[in-house]
Amino acid sequence: MSKNIYIVRHCEAEGQPAESRLTEKGNEQAQELAGIFSNTPIARIVSSPFMRAIQSIEPLSKETNIKIEVDDRLAERTLSSIDLPDWMEKLEATYEDLDLKYEGGESSREAMDRIVQVVEEALETDAENTIIVTHGNIMSLLIRNYQTNFGFEDWKNLRNPDVYLLRRVDESGGGDHCLSLHPRSNTLTSIR
Repeated sequence: MSKNIYIVRHCEAEGQPAESRLTEKGNEQAQELAGIFSNTPIARIVSSPFMRAIQSIEPLSKETNIKIEVDDRLAERTLSSIDLPDWMEKLEATYEDLDLKYEGGESSREAMDRIVQVVEEALETDAENTIIVTHGNIMSLLIRNYQTNFGFEDWKNLRNPDVYLLRRVDESGGGDHCLSLHPRSNTLTSIR
């Protein structure tokens, strides 16, 4: 049986703090996102604990009566606990050196490991279609785990929302499987 993990970057939000809510446009995007998945038999929804992530998938959760499972490992990566005026350059450096870590933050590798763990656990369940709602930086690190050339410029090109499909296909009915990752941006054109 093939398994599909839909990796969703949250809709447009008012800001970056964990309690930031969706904008009016973000709420409209969340409604459209629910419509995009309306013909997909979703079995599980797992979300970052951040308000903007939960609000992005609430319309689908209500429509399908699927409870949102909150997983702290899907929270956005903390680059540093101190203000970094040159944060963009610092972030770019973490795509070159996955173990680079700033004060009070986590390295790209640490963030990647925690989101990959969530995906691997989802692949081990009986759910054929799972949605995982998260954030741009950590989502880009997940993609990089499967496509090593995915980097800083690719992160900059992600949008709110964005959807990638991670598909596992069992080969020959055996235990081997193939993982492939596909951007689903074309399905979200009308949202932007």
